[in-house]
Amino acid sequence: MNPRTVATAFRVVAIAEACSWVGLLAGMFVKWILETSEVGVQIFGPIHGAVFVAYVLVTLVAARVLRWSAGTTLLALAASVPPLVTIWFERWATRTGALGAQDAVRTT
Repeated sequence: MNPRTVATAFRVVAIAEACSWVGLLAGMFVKWILETSEVGVQIFGPIHGAVFVAYVLVTLVAARVLRWSAGTTLLALAASVPPLVTIWFERWATRTGALGAQDAVRTT
């Protein structure tokens, strides 16, 4: 597998996982706080579940192809649990070169 392709796939799935979290949280707000509809949870629940599984699988592939340490791999997997943390991890991994040296971006 091409490391650049794996890094791109990881970035896409990390952002999708965060977006699906936002949709699910909005659906839960409408269901439990506003108590008006369950549609948001019915739609975003399965979407988030599928994207979560994809994130875990892509993370395991990225860890192998990009030769992440056990600590980096565990951090990436743990980032999928709290909402929106996959975006933080993706930015951190890009900044530190964990998503490939040629893709590393310096941020201030």
